[in-house]
Parts: sequence; structure tokens; C-alpha cells
Amino acid sequence: MAGSHGTKDGEGREEPRVRLPQLRLDELLEELQARIDAARGTRDRVHSLLEAVLSVGRELDLEQALHSIVEAAAALVDAEYAALGVIGPDGKRLSAFHTVGVSEEQIARIGPYPEGHGILGELIRHPEPLRLAKLSQHPASYGFPPHHPPMNSFLGVPIRVREQVFGNLYLTEKRGGAEFDEEDESVLSTLAVAAGVAIDNARLYEESRLRERWLRANAEITHSLMSGVERSEVLGLLADRAREITQASLVAVAMPVEDTGSLTVELATGADADRHRGQVLPVEGTLVGEAYASAAPVTSLDVLADDRVALLSGRLSGLGPAVAVPIGTGVEGVRGVVLLVREAGETVFSEKDIEPLKGFAAQAAVAMELAERRQDAEQIAVLQDRDRIARDLHDLAIQRLFATGMTLQSAGRFIEHREAAERVVRAVDDLDETIKIIRSTIFGLRSREDGSAGAGLRARVVRAVGEVAPVLGFAPSVRMEGLLDTDVPRETADHVVAVLSEALTNVARHARADRTDVVLATDGHEVRLTVTDNGVGLPEGGRRSGLRNMAERAEQLGGELETLTPAHGGTTLVWRVPVGQQ
Repeated sequence: MAGSHGTKDGEGREEPRVRLPQLRLDELLEELQARIDAARGTRDRVHSLLEAVLSVGRELDLEQALHSIVEAAAALVDAEYAALGVIGPDGKRLSAFHTVGVSEEQIARIGPYPEGHGILGELIRHPEPLRLAKLSQHPASYGFPPHHPPMNSFLGVPIRVREQVFGNLYLTEKRGGAEFDEEDESVLSTLAVAAGVAIDNARLYEESRLRERWLRANAEITHSLMSGVERSEVLGLLADRAREITQASLVAVAMPVEDTGSLTVELATGADADRHRGQVLPVEGTLVGEAYASAAPVTSLDVLADDRVALLSGRLSGLGPAVAVPIGTGVEGVRGVVLLVREAGETVFSEKDIEPLKGFAAQAAVAMELAERRQDAEQIAVLQDRDRIARDLHDLAIQRLFATGMTLQSAGRFIEHREAAERVVRAVDDLDETIKIIRSTIFGLRSREDGSAGAGLRARVVRAVGEVAPVLGFAPSVRMEGLLDTDVPRETADHVVAVLSEALTNVARHARADRTDVVLATDGHEVRLTVTDNGVGLPEGGRRSGLRNMAERAEQLGGELETLTPAHGGTTLVWRVPVGQQ
């Protein structure tokens, strides 16, 4: 019945009905919808996090992996700006910086990337998650550089690779003006763990590829050695491969100059290689000299700021980190030094770079050892052949000529015609002269390689410059090119050394210079000596006896002497003579 408040039982009695409280159904439905939305949002965020982890984990290229990590971090916490700072070897500064949200034009206006001061340094010093509602309120904050976009909210977490802090993720400006919350911190910390694994994988992959390239280069060097390739070609191949694998801008190979305490750059490849090739460097006080003397690798953070890099000024512009690695092991076994220089701003040479370089340099030592042994074997063969020729000339040719002369001399007594008798006498005299020439040739064949020829031209030039340096008050720079010890005959080499000594003495006496450059070069056709100073130049009407002596030496050998006065002052002397068989 309408309006009744109960129901009847089987006997007709009424039972009271339970009264439910009046709920606000609209509010209940709204709360239920909110919880459903929150659950859906959490599900979507977890899904996004899983996608980000998978995306980051797929990258094997380290640089691309780092960029993917920054992009994923910004998307996960809805940040307008994101950055990943890689901590350098010293553990105190950032060595690399990857950003999202800032354009290239903005970066150019802001200036160099941060090194890890202020808030960024706080995370380096204390590698724990850091969440701030306003950056400027933190004690470590000291503002932004000009043209930097405004940033308020901040969230930073460290990235660890095998328990070591690799770098930090920095997120700023949560979209919508909100602050980063605990959930953002948790999501970003989870991504940082996945990022550490991805970075470690990318590093291992990079190391395996690098190891493969070194092995391939070593196999190429070994094949060249077994094929009998000349030492210079093997060293050139070694320098090219080392430059490619280490991403160096310049590679130079310096070899010792006998009995001079100096090294000469025998080979160079890369940036301005021609300007470095042939330069003479002292062992004491130089980067390559230190590696040569210590028989151990020596590094430099910046060659432009390193006093040990004794190369001519301006030759290393744009270059930065360097390493000098000895060729060979042990003080007595070092045969030279290979120098690798990267561009300014590139990473310094680490132990991972240097270790394979040491093995590669050992390959160079083997190349030189084999080349020398092969050259010694060829030299022994030549000497043996000379001995055979000398023996044959002495035992056969001279004896026959002597016998022929004796026969003619005896026959001459029976010739009555005066003119015919005179011809026979002249023939006997010619035979005697021929025998003398042959004897002289035999002596030359047997004594040419006994060391009496003295030191090579390169060593003599370095010594001549060293002897004049105390008089000058400074050490001239020396550069030598070409096969000077091979293509320049002994007599011409004597003139070269004499002219060089006289030219440097004239600079010391008259030029009042504080810089002198010496360049000695040969192309197999002529040898050219150039001596340049920044002094007062040639005085008008001054004594020219020294120049006259140098000019006469050049004329004797079919060459010439030229003196120039550059527009910027000083004097340039060019002495050139032909070389060939003399």
C-alpha cells in the first residue's frame, strides 16, 4: 500500500524496512570519476615510462643515447627545459652538456655551456635528487647569464653507471606553472636507472667497435711489414690510422738526430702537416722530448698553454689536448715519439685512448726494427758484392792489364819506326794510368762503408746550430726536409755546413735579431738552405766579405746565393746548389 513503511510476513505482520542514508550521488560519481582518471593517468604515465626506458635502451650510439635520455626526461615530467650534464674526469666539472628546449640561436647568445657551478655544482657535490619550487631561493644559486631564458621550478637527479656518477639530469619549468612533485621525482629517478644501463651498454658497444678498429689497423700494419714495405710508408700508414681512430687533428712522428740531443719531425699528417714536417725539437723541455727520455706516454690538456710544446708560434692554432707516446719500450729501446693532437674543446686523451696507442707504437718499433734489419742485410749483400768486384778487378783485370803493358813494353824495343814506338809507349803509360784508377776504385769499394765518411748532414746541421746558439743568445728554429743524408754528396754537405755557420755568425754579429729560422731542404735535384732573421737588415755600404764567400761556394758548385729584405724587416738568405752524382 502506498505510504506503508513495512512489509507483511507470512502471518500478516509488518516488518520495518532499513532506512539508507541520503548520499549525494553527484559528488560520489565525481569522486569515482576522479579516481578513475587518476588511475588512468598513472597507467598512462607508467606506460610512457616503459616506452621511454625501451627507447633509451635501444640506442647503441652513446651521443644519440644521451640525447634520447634528455628528450624522454622532458616528456615524462612535462618540463619545458631539460639537460644532461656529463661529469668530467676530475669529478668536479661538467665536460659535456646535452640540452632540450633551447634553440641553437639561444645557445649562441648565452655563450659557453656551464661547467658545473651553482645549482648544477650542488648536484655534482651531493649526488642525490634535488627538487626546488624556485631556483633563486637556493643558497647555491647565483643567477643566470645574459639572454638565458627564465627558469623557476627545478628537478635534478644523478645518473649512475656501475655505482659511479656519470652525470646529472636537470629539468626546469614544469609546464602550466606547477611545481615538480614526488611522483615526478620518482619517475625521473626510475628513468635515471634505465639511463645508466643504456649508457653502460653504449659504452661497451663503443669500446668493442674501437677494439675492432685497432685490431684491423694492427693487421694492416703487420701485412705491410711482411710485404717488405719501406719504413717511411709503414710509419705513414700508422700515423694515418692512429689519427682516424683517435679522431686526432694532427699526428706527428719525431725521430732522434744522432749525437745531438734533438728530435726531428720526420713525418706529419693532418692539420697543417707540411708546416710541422722537418722541424727539429730539443729533447729537454719539450713534450715529445719528455716522452722520449722517460719512455712513457706524456699528456697535455692544452698545447697552446703548454710550455713543453716547442713548436713555432701559430702552428698549433685551433688545437687543444695532446699525447706523446714513445715508439718502443725501455730507455734504450725508444726509437722515436708519435704525437697526437686533437682540436681545441675536444676531450683529453684518457687511459682508454693511450693503452691501445702504446701497442700501436710498439708495432711501429717492430716496423723500424725489421726495416733496419732488412737494410742491414741489403747493405751486407752490397758490401759482399763490392768485395767480389774488388777481388775480381785485382786478381783478373789488373793482372791482365799489367801483363799486356809488359808485353807492349817488350815489343816496343823491336819497333824501328819512331812514331809507332812512341804510340806504344803512350799506350803503356795509359795502361799504367788505368791500373792506378782501378786500384783507387778498389780502395773506394773496400773503404766506403767503414764509417770514415762521418756523420750525416742532418746531425751536422743540428750541431752547427747548437754551437752558434750561445753566441746568438737564443736557439734558432730548425726545419729539414728531404733525403739530406742520402741525396746530398759529402763535398756539398761540407759547403752547406760552412755556409750555415757563417750565416748564423753574421746574424749574431750584425743583425741584432731575437729570432732566426733555418730551413734546409732537398728534392733530389738541388739542396736549398734558407736562413731568416728579424734583425735590422743588410746595412748600406757594409762589409760583404761573408756574403761573397758564401756566393763563391755556391758558384763553385753551379748554384747561387740570394739575399732578400722582407717588407716587415730582417734578412732572408737563400743558398741553393744542384745535387747529383759528383
